[in-house]
Amino acid sequence: MISVNWTLGLQFVNFIILLIILNKILYRPLMTVIAERREAIDGSYERAKSLEADIEEKMQRYQQQLSEAKAVASAERNMLRKTAIEEEAALLSEAHTKATSRLQVIKARVASEAAGASKTLKSEAESLAGLIAVKILGRDLA
Repeated sequence: MISVNWTLGLQFVNFIILLIILNKILYRPLMTVIAERREAIDGSYERAKSLEADIEEKMQRYQQQLSEAKAVASAERNMLRKTAIEEEAALLSEAHTKATSRLQVIKARVASEAAGASKTLKSEAESLAGLIAVKILGRDLA
């Protein structure tokens, strides 16, 4: 059975003294360490957030620079393609012009040679016809 006497008061005083001692020796240092750790964790968290924001900003700048570089490269590639097409067209036009003029020269030469050959053949044909007639008739044609 529990009896209320002076030992209860002694135990209550003992409990209060124990609380004061534990508070000074254990709880306050423990709470200080916990508070320091919390501040360190919060500081690390803030630094991590700021680093993450910096990284995100740098990634956006990188992406922007990359897209600008791609646009410049695409424009330069298109310009080079256009220049190459124009040069190709000019070379083909020049080659076509040269080929046409050479073809005309060759046609003129062939026509000239054909005309010369035709005259030669006509004169030879007349002399051969005369020779054949002389042989067939057996006398000179006068």
